[in-house]
Amino acid sequence: MHRFIAVLSAVFFSSFCFAQPGSPTIKDFIRVPAGVIALEHVRVIDGTGAAAKTDQTILISADKITAIGPSASTQIPAGANLMDFTGHTAMPGMVGMHDHLFYPAGGGLYHDMPFSFPRLYLAGGVTTIRTTGSIEPYFDLELKRGIDDAKLIGPKINITGPYLEGEGSFTRQLHALKGPEDARRTVAYWVDEGARSFKAYMYITRGELKAAIDEAHKHGTKLTGHLCSIGFREAADLGIDDLEHGYEVDTEFFPEKKEDVCPDATQAARAAAKLDINSETVQSTIRALVSHYVAVTSTLPVVEQSVQSRPDEPLRVLDVLSDDARKAYQANRARVAQMQDSPRPVMFQKEMEFERAFVKAGGTLLAGLDPTGIGGTVAGFGDQREVELLVEAGFTPLEAIRIASLNGAEFLGEAARIGSLAAGKQADIVIVKGDPSAKIEDIENVEVVFKDGVGWDSKKLIDSVKGQVGIR
Repeated sequence: MHRFIAVLSAVFFSSFCFAQPGSPTIKDFIRVPAGVIALEHVRVIDGTGAAAKTDQTILISADKITAIGPSASTQIPAGANLMDFTGHTAMPGMVGMHDHLFYPAGGGLYHDMPFSFPRLYLAGGVTTIRTTGSIEPYFDLELKRGIDDAKLIGPKINITGPYLEGEGSFTRQLHALKGPEDARRTVAYWVDEGARSFKAYMYITRGELKAAIDEAHKHGTKLTGHLCSIGFREAADLGIDDLEHGYEVDTEFFPEKKEDVCPDATQAARAAAKLDINSETVQSTIRALVSHYVAVTSTLPVVEQSVQSRPDEPLRVLDVLSDDARKAYQANRARVAQMQDSPRPVMFQKEMEFERAFVKAGGTLLAGLDPTGIGGTVAGFGDQREVELLVEAGFTPLEAIRIASLNGAEFLGEAARIGSLAAGKQADIVIVKGDPSAKIEDIENVEVVFKDGVGWDSKKLIDSVKGQVGIR
């Protein structure tokens, strides 16, 4: 049966996602074809956290970086495609670690965005994503295959299997686990189908979570979680690898928390909002995560849009939303503005404090956007906003860029290939106008995104999906 579904997905892609007669083809979005390329006179932020270097030349051959050095002394091969990027900065392609392929459709449903989201991720400088939970995993697998085969446009995709959820899910689109054996069986099945990571969700029990973690590790994959029924320290003891969203969703600070029960989110948030991040209560949780080598994924953009005092999404985001999606987002923001006594504003600031404290203690912070919430957090743009918010939280621009690139690559076990700029690595390079190491907002000025040595035109990709988010 599942093979039949895969065939249907392939048919769907061929009829829905590929270019129609008279419409732009994939090659129309390529600004720089693969070959021998010299990116001259560019500022380089290598993604390791090291200081930016000015007036550098990056040499690319096929899909690899072959050299990086001062423009005055770097030898350029004869016949290379010379590109002068004076006034621009080269950064590593971002590694988005909470980058779904679906978008909220209202009514408790979520729709995949196979056309708009992959293009927006790539246009925004995100060359690798972890989907971190799937509504339709076969759909994600077919999308990945289409991109890998150069039939579709998009980033490299680390497929996360279907949500590992218990009874009480936020949507009927998710399977409800029936116990530990079901959890083990589900993980094993989706590893065979191509999943390379897993995500536990809010109503999973400790027995189910432990079984899923053990099965994932047995197959050499990692498991993250957006948890509610289980606290962070409990999850660390069970062997979880990563925790999504951070402090704002950790329910262990709710005094009436019951075993394997997800408490009311607002009440739990109010309890956590009363605590000082520097208190022993919170610091002991941080130490537990660090000692168990548990990473935390920051998703500040999706939280920001539920805080009344934060800015609305800019025009560039609204332009890619469909009419219905834009109206729904604006109505949601209007409702947020009317919320009284919400713990969100306090929790937003405490989340930033928590992330700084976690990194200071030696923890590994990852970055993503989570394009869910009230509908204003959109692929690519949201990843850029996440980096800006990390800087607002107190990280330097160079630290924030590393969190959004090399940290994710290291967690995925891909740091030898992606996540930073160095000779021998894949040519995943983002060219932006300006200097994000001095002004982080310049990260939005993306002009060309190289993925495996092919340079994609960011503006053309964005223009191709205007009005499409929420539809396809």
